[in-house]
Amino acid sequence: MPVLRITDVLPSLIDARLASLVHDSALADPRMRFRHERFLVSRLATGAVMMAALPPYLLWRGVPSGIEAMAVASLLLPLLGAALLSRTGILWLAHAVASAGLTGLVVCLAGMTGGAGSAAAVWLVAIPFEAAFSGSSRATVTAAIIAAFGALVVACAGPWLGVQPIVDVSAALAMPVFVITAIGHVAAQILEHLRTERQWHARMRDNEARDRLLLSAIDDLVTWHDANGRVLEAASSAARFVGVAADRLRGHGLLERIHVADRPAFLQAVSDVAAHGQPATLQFRLHLDPGAERADGARLIHAEMRAHRIESGQFGSGPVSVVAVTRDVSEHRRYAEELERARAEAERADEIKSRFLANVTHELRTPLNAIIGFSEVLGGEGAVTLGPERAREYAGIIGASGRHLLDVVNSLLDMSRIQSGNFDYAPEVIDADALVRTCCDLMKLRADSAGISLVQMPAQGATEITADARACRQILINLLSNAVKFTPRNGRVEIRLRRTRTGLDITVADTGSGIREADLPRIGTPFFQGGSGDYKRMHEGTGLGLSVVQGLVGLHGGAIAIESAPEAGTSVTVTLPLDCRRPDAPIALAPVTTAVRRTARPAAAAPLLRLPLGLFEAGPVAGHGEGETGIAVPLKRSA
Repeated sequence: MPVLRITDVLPSLIDARLASLVHDSALADPRMRFRHERFLVSRLATGAVMMAALPPYLLWRGVPSGIEAMAVASLLLPLLGAALLSRTGILWLAHAVASAGLTGLVVCLAGMTGGAGSAAAVWLVAIPFEAAFSGSSRATVTAAIIAAFGALVVACAGPWLGVQPIVDVSAALAMPVFVITAIGHVAAQILEHLRTERQWHARMRDNEARDRLLLSAIDDLVTWHDANGRVLEAASSAARFVGVAADRLRGHGLLERIHVADRPAFLQAVSDVAAHGQPATLQFRLHLDPGAERADGARLIHAEMRAHRIESGQFGSGPVSVVAVTRDVSEHRRYAEELERARAEAERADEIKSRFLANVTHELRTPLNAIIGFSEVLGGEGAVTLGPERAREYAGIIGASGRHLLDVVNSLLDMSRIQSGNFDYAPEVIDADALVRTCCDLMKLRADSAGISLVQMPAQGATEITADARACRQILINLLSNAVKFTPRNGRVEIRLRRTRTGLDITVADTGSGIREADLPRIGTPFFQGGSGDYKRMHEGTGLGLSVVQGLVGLHGGAIAIESAPEAGTSVTVTLPLDCRRPDAPIALAPVTTAVRRTARPAAAAPLLRLPLGLFEAGPVAGHGEGETGIAVPLKRSA
């Protein structure tokens, strides 16, 4: 077990006790604390020496005279100054009391050793020097005044009081003694001052090294600014944060890397903090150099600066500067944007659900009411009174309603299989022209009953592609069904194929009324039909037909382009790759691009198709060129 020696414990005890004597006002400033500690040590040491020397002196001299009592009282004044400094923290006042004590002691020594001609008066010169080492001009001036007053007292004390020398010391001996002791006292003060200053500078260097180490360990950028926003000093973390050395940020180096649009706010924030002292928080965009250590390789980040005012001229000529801590908040901003997108998606999903329930309820309830109502008529007592023609009519209505219900359910099932990735996708080589001919034959009866001409235009180029035949048939049936549904009587619906360098374009066009420009950005809105309200629609249907088309085209890696305008008709072009085998490609909805047609209704050679706007997302079109209908129009992304 180690043994503690008194020499190991005593210094720490003395330092701890001395630190407790320093006034609270000097603890924050290391330099001022050193000065207080030095004053306390010297005065307490003087008092200790006086207390130790007083008993032997009294034994030697006996009862002290009046002037000797004054000398002893003068020796007590430094202790009074130490107590005053510990209680008030006023250094110049404590030095004034100590200077008065030393002056009184010199005056008493001069009176005891020859009056005005005593060599003890030389000590009066050391008093201002001692006060000068305190670093206080007020203490130095006060000590000089007290020493000058002491010199006058020494010069005039003999004639006024008739003081006779108590100690008969020759001038030849007294002068060197007092001069040497005075020089020794001043030299000791100078050496102590130099020692404490070296200690203070060493401690400051240690503190600065520690601060630099701490600043270099953090990822944030710490900078000091003047009131005009110029950087006076920057932490070494600038190399990691911005990618350049700290000295390159000085002056306007940091300002030049802030985004131009954010510079006025930055300068205003720094100026306000310097003027009013209120902390400020500012976000701005910051350009980084290639040397910045970032995993994502970004060169423009979002930064947040927290600025405070400091009352110090250490980093500039003015009394006030601003310290700012800047951190990278790009990740936080990204997370906030993701949360906002998630919130918007949740709201959109809730809106889709509400609209879905409203539309599906309408589409299911109407045919079910017809089926139930007419079946009750056929199965009730009134059936005996119905003629054969009326019974067949009711049976036809029941059958049509059932087929409509089957179409709705099939559309919902198709969407569910596509979105869940369970759609049976089996690509094979098919002749698209023959497939279009078959689908037109299926839709011919419905088009004729609606008074609409359904025309298949001659194909341009080879029409063989590798795709899923059932999915392509569903795409064509949905497009043609919608075209017939939304084209008025005596209208025209055309379908044509055109081979391109990278794929096959399938264009279905009609001569309908078209879609309003204000409705085009809402093409991606679920169950939305152009030119109608949310639930008051002119035609039956859930609005899921084009949604199924978008999903099936997405399975093939294709794209959809829609061009429309009021009184100009609508055209839908589906672009499929020549080889749609994509076993490893992720399943996604086909990108959709919309365009506003600026011309009048096209001729029959370039008819347009007006479609209900189903559930799909907008996106870029791949492999779709402009001008398929003979009119070049600018395309824009749908919302």
